[in-house]
Amino acid sequence: MIALRSRLKTSILISAVGLMIIPATDLRAQEAKRSIEQVKGDVYRFQNDFHFAMFVVTDDGIVVTDPINADAVNWLKAELADRFDQPVTHMVLSHYHADHASGGEAWGDIEVIAHENAKVHIEAGEVQTAMPTETFADQHTFSLGGKDFELTYLGEGHSDDLIAMVVRPENVAFVVDVVSPKSVPWRDFPRTDINGMIEQIKTVEALDFEIMAPGHSVIGTKQDATDVRVYIEEMRDAVKAALAEGQSEAEIIASDIGADYKEWTTYEMWRDLNIQGMIRWLKETGQAG
Repeated sequence: MIALRSRLKTSILISAVGLMIIPATDLRAQEAKRSIEQVKGDVYRFQNDFHFAMFVVTDDGIVVTDPINADAVNWLKAELADRFDQPVTHMVLSHYHADHASGGEAWGDIEVIAHENAKVHIEAGEVQTAMPTETFADQHTFSLGGKDFELTYLGEGHSDDLIAMVVRPENVAFVVDVVSPKSVPWRDFPRTDINGMIEQIKTVEALDFEIMAPGHSVIGTKQDATDVRVYIEEMRDAVKAALAEGQSEAEIIASDIGADYKEWTTYEMWRDLNIQGMIRWLKETGQAG
């Protein structure tokens, strides 16, 4: 009986230790990949797994962009305090989608600038983040510590509140979601008017900048915006023609549409989904039977 009790105690102890170890292991597995990279001059890029935001260090404070989530903000807040002798004074939201805008309240009492439509979405509770303190309709420029920040509304397409930001004198543009250099668009174009997205990219192409720091993928240039737009336009036209010929979704996916871009990083993952999303959008908008 004593031996049995001893074995039971040992078993219970091992089980309890296992319960303590498993969550810790899971927690470590879930830790985000985070880093900071200098883009040019006082412009830096912050990575949180597959999302990127930008921040700019000025003589009068630091301007940050998309918070991504509260944990990312807290990590970046500690890094900025350790690396730079300046407070965070402004946050610029690219748009309201939760994977980019969540957690902004973790920055505390700072100025928050966004498109006027973003405030509507935030007020409606579609994302948990800091409420904008200043909004604009088409364009907005502000200066801080020797830097100029030019914000431009991109129109409706991928969301109805998406903006791009160009920082001077570095001439670096922060562009989110509509362009990911050397990468096909995300999955099946969710929540996107594809013709509107094409027009958004054209607006990016019309901006004056040298370097693009995107919300996803590698740092690029204006040429990357053009390349992504051409990919979308070619796919739209090819899929539309295939549907007009009576081809099925399976036949269109089995075709060589988009093959010129097979070297792009997400081609294998999302090319088929791109076609499926294009078919859905063409049919929903009455451009294909």
